[in-house]
Amino acid sequence: MDTPFSTLIRTASHEQHTEAETSSFMGDLLGGRLAVDAYARYTEQLWFVYQALEEGAEALRDDPVAGPFIQPELFRTAALEQDLAHLRGPDWRAGLTALPATVAYAERVAECARDWPAGYVAHHYTRYLGDLSGGQIIRDKAERTWGFARKGDGVRFYVFEEISNPAAFKRTYRELLDGVNADDLEKQRIVDECKRAFDFNSAVFHQLGGEFPLSA
Repeated sequence: MDTPFSTLIRTASHEQHTEAETSSFMGDLLGGRLAVDAYARYTEQLWFVYQALEEGAEALRDDPVAGPFIQPELFRTAALEQDLAHLRGPDWRAGLTALPATVAYAERVAECARDWPAGYVAHHYTRYLGDLSGGQIIRDKAERTWGFARKGDGVRFYVFEEISNPAAFKRTYRELLDGVNADDLEKQRIVDECKRAFDFNSAVFHQLGGEFPLSA
């Protein structure tokens, strides 16, 4: 492949990425047209996905394909749990439920972590690079809409305290993608899995939209 893999994976998944970003639920959420409960419900779904991502990470640390991507400074589960405690109270686990689309998404992430490290890379890229980029827009909107303290409880998921220079980190991450230990056929399979990851996200947003139809 003459095109850098980081460029290929970004451009090839652009359509699915755009579809996920422009879902009616996310548009309503970021537009301030939904109550904080919708934001909390979305945060709950993220918890299930990141549990799958990060529970599978340790076993992949020495894997020649996925290993270089396992970087603890990215891990989000602890931050999500802080946010959920703030949003739902100390007993947040008692009411935690995954949407069917979230179950399918988390199961696929876990399956890749267990059986296909290159596929895990696709999900890793889709989630974490998105958090470092567009996630910051969500944080800003959440702070303004629901009055969370800047980078405080409720939005800690979007705050990468151990990454002092996100732009430099993303450049390094893209270099890891460009050097991924995979042949061209496997790289194409990673691209396809990346598209699938965005489709999972879209399905979650669609089901959240069903729970929170626009009321304003």
